[in-house]
Amino acid sequence: MKVRVYVTLKKTVLDPQGKTILQALASLGHKAVKDVRQGKIFDIELDGLSCTDAQKEIEQIARDVLTNPVIEEFRYELE
Repeated sequence: MKVRVYVTLKKTVLDPQGKTILQALASLGHKAVKDVRQGKIFDIELDGLSCTDAQKEIEQIARDVLTNPVIEEFRYELE
């Protein structure tokens, strides 16, 4: 089973990298872009788990390894 995990900064956390990208886009003429938030994507393959067990496993992995729960949040999609 393939899982894609999306990790992003919480809305309340400042995103300096996103602001830098926003400024670069504006300087290149992309004036319609209002905001940019950066994040990370992880593609993970799990083997031999039921859908319910895969969800539990990926949530534990995301909390323990992939995110800093103070400033980041995650969501995932099972494929």
